Amino acid sequence: MPTYLSPGVFVEEVPSSIKAIAGVSTSTAAFIGIVPDTVHLIARNPDFDPAASGSKAFKIVDFTVPAEAKKPLLITSWSQFLRTFGDLTGDSSKPASTGSPSVEASFMSLAHAVYGFFNNGGSRCYVVRVTGVADLDAALTALAALDEIALVCAPGQDTDAVRDKIVTHCAETGDRFALFDGPGPDVQTDLTKLVHTTTDTPAGVMPKKTDLAAYYFPWIKVFDPGTQLSDPSTGGSLAVPPSGHIAGIFARVDTERGVFKAPANEVIRGALDVVQPISRADQNGLNPKGVNCIRPLNGNIYVWGARTIGGDANADLKYINVRRTLLFLRESIDEGTQWVVFEPNTPALWAKVSRNVTAFLTALWRSGALFGSTAAEAFFVKCDAETNDENARNNGQVVTEIGVAIARPAEFVIFRVSQFAAPTK
Repeated sequence: MPTYLSPGVFVEEVPSSIKAIAGVSTSTAAFIGIVPDTVHLIARNPDFDPAASGSKAFKIVDFTVPAEAKKPLLITSWSQFLRTFGDLTGDSSKPASTGSPSVEASFMSLAHAVYGFFNNGGSRCYVVRVTGVADLDAALTALAALDEIALVCAPGQDTDAVRDKIVTHCAETGDRFALFDGPGPDVQTDLTKLVHTTTDTPAGVMPKKTDLAAYYFPWIKVFDPGTQLSDPSTGGSLAVPPSGHIAGIFARVDTERGVFKAPANEVIRGALDVVQPISRADQNGLNPKGVNCIRPLNGNIYVWGARTIGGDANADLKYINVRRTLLFLRESIDEGTQWVVFEPNTPALWAKVSRNVTAFLTALWRSGALFGSTAAEAFFVKCDAETNDENARNNGQVVTEIGVAIARPAEFVIFRVSQFAAPTK
């Protein structure tokens, strides 16, 4: 307190008791891809002679990847990815690779995933390359140190071991959500197996039940310039895993609407088709189990599902937006109330905590994230002598109870239509 020695009017600046809680980022993605130190890319052949027997319009060239393995790199544009990890096609001025090289499918999956992320609305992502599945633990450890990350993808790496490690990573960090790809183009019709293995079978086409991840099927077809060069009859169509494109949609919806909006009924930009069409009858068996279908509808390719893996078995956490909203709330409140640590544990502190959390949740309710016609119906915050009894205080604890009513998506829109007899005059 300042000391006043002479008469006069003194104006003091008093810190506000409201310390605003800012919402954390929910749209930064992390991509993990198996990329060797040197990859093979299709390049235009400048020496191509249509009249010469055996002459080809393309060649395969070597490209040494500049990015260090097992080190996450922040990527904020597609052009930055090209410089750091490589392009979809190779340099035509380079000599052809020796031996019998082939283009690495894992690199193409990663490259198209990152391209699809930016094309669908993403703006920031971390990309970490590994040279094999054995490096996955080191990559996840490096990613754990980056608080900004909210989504985790391993495009095309649809194995039980990879999925289990990523889900464990999301659970340990406490604020992340994973996106998994369904079976690739080799799996065409075995939808019965797809449904069965997404419930509780630990091995197979799948993943295990979890509310920290979502599962998308089937793969999508996109334009690939290398495929166009090597086989013009395909029109450049290439099947790729959808998780990168979906991550971009998550980012787009989060920015335009908010994390509380389900990332579904959204067009996948850049998708030309799907590898395997899904009918409504097919989806009737897939949706309750938490398989989010990608379907051609009205001339576009749509994300037509919004469930966590396991679907109905996850009860209150069966919807992606509900799970992600809870992650968002937990992380935002955690970061926004760090000032409380080591403050005197008194009723004045409890009142400050209540005011700050209430102000944050009120703003969310007004944005449409919480259900209720009034704030009191949408949430409650309790931090008082009841939650902070003598035992809690003696143990250095400040306990706040928070309840929220998160808005569920309108998944089934029903119109009941009937005839009626018009009144006669």
